[in-house]
Amino acid sequence: MLLIGCQKEQKKSQPSSSDIDQKPAVALYIKEIEDKALKTDTIVLSEDKNELVNYILANLIEQKADKDSIITSKFRLDFYQNKNKIASSKVFIKQYEGSEWSGSFGLTDLSAKNSSFIKINCGYPACGYTYENYLYYLKNNNLQLVHQWQSMSDSGWGIWTEFLNEESKDPKTFYCKTVAFEPADDDSQDFGILTYSDSTSFSLKGNHWKKQLLTAKDKAYFEKKMSLNEFYKQD
Repeated sequence: MLLIGCQKEQKKSQPSSSDIDQKPAVALYIKEIEDKALKTDTIVLSEDKNELVNYILANLIEQKADKDSIITSKFRLDFYQNKNKIASSKVFIKQYEGSEWSGSFGLTDLSAKNSSFIKINCGYPACGYTYENYLYYLKNNNLQLVHQWQSMSDSGWGIWTEFLNEESKDPKTFYCKTVAFEPADDDSQDFGILTYSDSTSFSLKGNHWKKQLLTAKDKAYFEKKMSLNEFYKQD
């Protein structure tokens, strides 16, 4: 489980967003030269040259502070195959401080090794901090940010997104939901409240993924009180 051992996290921040630039090719080339990285982290996905992507460079491009001194960091994620950059995406993260990047292929543990889905995570390596998470779809060098969310874990409690897909290969449809297990509002330290919210469906239309929220946003549609032991024995 994500919660066991208290995974790496970053302090809670606003959801990130991709930046789709519609400028002409010449302007894009000029902007690429201007966007010199202040810092670059490498996300290694696979050492196998047959993989869709070998690694991703997370380039810190810019940092700005608002009137409340909250810093927003702008990143360009460059996707590489055999040392050739094949796609890029821009994301914005608030309160980025010494966070670490990681990535993996597939929606779930059952996903095929050559899955077109790539998960990227960024967070501060300590308990109680929030991770920024991104789900990308890369097919024929066309990159799409399909979904993004936040996750957090702290001493067995936390919140994360669970993806549901029974196929090992790339699906045409899949689902996800937000799962939270938080302490109960009473004196029973070993009991918590499990909730599900934001059930979402995804469907592939041509080469583009469409998503639809199936439940009321940010409102639980399932709730159950249980002990920590009961929660971790569910599987």
